Amino acid sequence: MRFPENYKYSKSHEWVEFLEDGTVKLGLTEFAQEEMGDLVFVNLPEPGDEVTAGEAFGDVESVKAVSDVFSPISGIVKDINEDLLDNPALINQDANSAYLIIVSDVEEQEELISAKEYEDYIAQL
Repeated sequence: MRFPENYKYSKSHEWVEFLEDGTVKLGLTEFAQEEMGDLVFVNLPEPGDEVTAGEAFGDVESVKAVSDVFSPISGIVKDINEDLLDNPALINQDANSAYLIIVSDVEEQEELISAKEYEDYIAQL
């Protein structure tokens, strides 16, 4: 599995990438998508919706189960990855580039960990 060093990670298995314009991209980790299996449906918020750190903002459905996706940050949804609505399997193909949402006006964030800390964390699961 590959965990880019420039991303931060949550213990609920989301990655965050802080962009230069102050927005944040958020996606599912490779570990999460491997655990879920083939994704068949993605439910995302609308641009303009608020997300709150520690709370679910959407869900993903695999052939195994439906899983909530939690936001490790609080802010406003600036954009969603509409390609995933038609093709959720893009997450299975490359979880590190298939972002779910872009968040602006970030007010708060949970404790995020480095790629190395995340690798150590999932090794204990």
